[in-house]
Amino acid sequence: MRLIVKGTVQGVGFRPAVYRTAVALGLRGSVCNEGSHVTIDIDDGDLFMSRFLADLPPLARIDSIEKIPYDIPPEVEGFTIRESEGGKGEGFSIPTDTAICARCLEDLHEGRRKGYPFTSCTDCGPRFTLLRSLPYDRVATAMDSFPVCPTCGREYATPSDRRFHHQTVCCPQCGPSYRLVGKDGEPIEGDPIATFAKMLREGRIGIAKSWGGMHICCTLDNTARMREWYGRKQKPFAVMVKDLEAARKYCDPAPEEEEQLTSPFRPIVLIEKRNLPVNDLISPGLDNIGIFLPYTGMQVMLFDLLGEDALIMTSANVPGEPMILDDRDVMTLGADMYLLHNQEIVNRADDSVIRLHGDRTFYIRKSRGAVPSYIEVPVHGDAVAVGAQENLAGAVASGGRIYPTQHIGNGEGIGVPEYLEQAVRFQMSLVGCEPQVVAEDLHPAYLNRRFASELAEEYSADLIDVQHHWAHVASLMTDCDGLSRMTALALDGTGHGDDGKAWGGEVLSCDYSSYKRLAHLEYIPLLGGQKALTDLRRLRFAIDEMNGEENATTFSDSEAEVLRKLIPKSVRTSSFGRILDALSFYLGVCDVRTYDGEPAMKLEPLLARGRLVEGFETETENGVIRTAHLFRHLWKCPDPADAAYSVVYNILCEMVDQAAADADANGEDYIGITGGVSYDTPIVSMTEKIAAKYDKKVFCHNRVPNGDGGISTGQAAIALHRL
Repeated sequence: MRLIVKGTVQGVGFRPAVYRTAVALGLRGSVCNEGSHVTIDIDDGDLFMSRFLADLPPLARIDSIEKIPYDIPPEVEGFTIRESEGGKGEGFSIPTDTAICARCLEDLHEGRRKGYPFTSCTDCGPRFTLLRSLPYDRVATAMDSFPVCPTCGREYATPSDRRFHHQTVCCPQCGPSYRLVGKDGEPIEGDPIATFAKMLREGRIGIAKSWGGMHICCTLDNTARMREWYGRKQKPFAVMVKDLEAARKYCDPAPEEEEQLTSPFRPIVLIEKRNLPVNDLISPGLDNIGIFLPYTGMQVMLFDLLGEDALIMTSANVPGEPMILDDRDVMTLGADMYLLHNQEIVNRADDSVIRLHGDRTFYIRKSRGAVPSYIEVPVHGDAVAVGAQENLAGAVASGGRIYPTQHIGNGEGIGVPEYLEQAVRFQMSLVGCEPQVVAEDLHPAYLNRRFASELAEEYSADLIDVQHHWAHVASLMTDCDGLSRMTALALDGTGHGDDGKAWGGEVLSCDYSSYKRLAHLEYIPLLGGQKALTDLRRLRFAIDEMNGEENATTFSDSEAEVLRKLIPKSVRTSSFGRILDALSFYLGVCDVRTYDGEPAMKLEPLLARGRLVEGFETETENGVIRTAHLFRHLWKCPDPADAAYSVVYNILCEMVDQAAADADANGEDYIGITGGVSYDTPIVSMTEKIAAKYDKKVFCHNRVPNGDGGISTGQAAIALHRL
């Protein structure tokens, strides 16, 4: 029999496992890696599969097995691993970078790999971040620069060894190594990791190179200096903790959150923080804190040597730009010391960030440990989608699957469009995608539209514009096992609408061919355009003017007069995010937005503890949900939490009412919620509570990011249906 096996079958010790099973059963034949799949020729396929499926490698996943009658030539003796063939094609699946496993941790503390930070095996270690092409062999990875020593070569060739055919096998004699340099690049003597730990204890700020990128790090005692040095006055920092016990010291994880923390995926998990002074420095004004555990040998060793149970660990980049990979470029950040290694990072991958809501995983940033991944769709054909602008990711569709790229960043940042193109083209090369259609956001000013146009011209593909919130809903439909249609609340900061206005508080009825705008929030002028997103006084001024109230901001009379003249000329928005920003300002929570989503994030603690009070009811007139008048009554409510909760709850009541009526008309017992605002779990909980009154379930995201990181997946799904 010939077995064609597809799934996660490369870089996981799949061929060695096949070999050991076949030899143990005394079977003849061979196994070969062919890029998108593994081919097994064997003289008793049924006997082989009955044993092999019970002994799959831990990182392997079988999606399909095709069985073809095949006669093993009589001259074939025994079982062999044949040289890899091919290199790409439909159905490829490469394992993600996976945290160092328990057995490699043992090797890290004893034996010939003691203290060697690049220790890994077929069950763990970097994969995607060092991969250049398929099939997954050493020559196609960054390890090609490190020829194996005789001892590693024997491990690679010994079937009983867990490093048998481990493509990135290495040791202190033949593998990559770390070095420590100072502010000006001068070498620092001593053991690199031990000295780095010592300097961190002394209060220095350092940069450590890892898998997929670099981290800026310091001890928690040094958080205030870190904020000043890095120019991040309010934005929360992620914290890497030594172990689960340390995590429980700083936050209160639920069992499901602990499971994510300790998974091989090792994401940053947003968890309710404990009432500690240092936590207020780490995530000012928020109820949660981003926690993650070590996933590389270097990080484990660092904590062994540090004498601390937690470190600030944030991506090493100029704000708004991609994470730095080049050792020379990173010197421009001006840290006190740099822990660097000589293994090339081929593919950037920031740490993934998640938040849990019930049994759903909300990906705030989907990257290291979660990419490559794919979602199956019922439409074949080739398409590429370039996403939106902020929290950008691309997507490549081929063979009935959509493969998102890793998190890219803010599309306006220097180097980001180039990074997007690199990531998309790499995915295309792995899949063998030759796009028939390329999808982009409707917004005419997004910088990635240039790449979309070039790609469409290069492949003579159709180029289509996809409205932002339609793409959000399509991404949710795809996430929910490819639902054919959905009525959903699309809630976010902004997205270019068909009428040229900035949408963001929408009730949409969608399939993959078209959408209908059922209702939206009342338009509010953005005085000064982008300035209104950071200077929240402008939002209050606009809303007060709509309500016929006097200027209650710090604008002078002359400034107020200029702003009044801007009102008829300003872009208008229906954004739910701007309503949250305005509430945050009115209630004294946040005066100035210093990072994306800050006012709404700082409002969330009020929404979490507020209760519904009277006096904040609203209505829908001709599909427009009134919002401005709600701000007149805020001063009447003595508790800001109750005021915030009641405003948001009543707006959601109107939106759910519109969505539920359309769902009823289509015979559906569900509605959806998507967009960046749907990361706000109190808002999702309110929506679920309201929807239950209509006997409707609320479908949330689970695999595709709720926010703009999921836009490209929705665009790709719409593009495929155009075919």
